[in-house]
Amino acid sequence: MTKNKPAKNKPAQNPHQFQPSKSDRLKPAELVGLSGVMGLFVGLVLLLVTRDVLFTLIGFGITFIVVLVVIAIFSLGMKPDEAEQSDLDEQNRNSKNH
Repeated sequence: MTKNKPAKNKPAQNPHQFQPSKSDRLKPAELVGLSGVMGLFVGLVLLLVTRDVLFTLIGFGITFIVVLVVIAIFSLGMKPDEAEQSDLDEQNRNSKNH
């Protein structure tokens, strides 16, 4: 059996370094998943109506991309609340100190 050795090139952990929460790290996956579900719904409807697989795949792809872009535009347009703004300010102060 091999022994577990610590990585030699691992950078030192900075106690002031920002660590995003699990929900922050999973947010992009949620958005892609939501786009995928909407694309699957449209694809399933097209498959049941037309019974053409190529048309269904094209509809799924177009719906997936359009929903992903619309969600991204809406998320960029939202203003951060007070907690989010203070978190952003804290990150900016930490990045200027290093």
